[in-house]
Amino acid sequence: MENQTEATAVEKQPQQNAQPQQPLKTKFCRHCGAKIPEDAVLCTACGRQVEELKSAAAQPSIIINNENTNVNQNHLGAAQTGRQRSKWAALALCFFLGFLGAHKFYEGKTGMGILYFFTLGLFGIGVLIDFIVLLFKPNPYYV
Repeated sequence: MENQTEATAVEKQPQQNAQPQQPLKTKFCRHCGAKIPEDAVLCTACGRQVEELKSAAAQPSIIINNENTNVNQNHLGAAQTGRQRSKWAALALCFFLGFLGAHKFYEGKTGMGILYFFTLGLFGIGVLIDFIVLLFKPNPYYV
């Protein structure tokens, strides 16, 4: 019996010291609708920002007074900086003598012309690609 009275005394003691808990004030997340604490800035359920952050210092106002007085001095156009070549002449050379690199020599690309000469137009693949590229170039084009 003595053990039972001690157990009930121990059980009653925490209940006597327990204070009634105040209910936490909550609000609903505007994104997912979950209940979150009233002072929360981020939703604990979805992680999205619910309120604006309160900054300690006000943001300074920034005044930008930029003036662009630059004048474009390019009167010829950016694409006309090389030697002028005919699209149709390069296309004909590529079609008939492309495996020898004639169209590359015509454009002034001697190194690529030699490479095309010894590899028979990069084994035909280079000639095919060059033919397609030349079809879509403007006439005249600049090298």
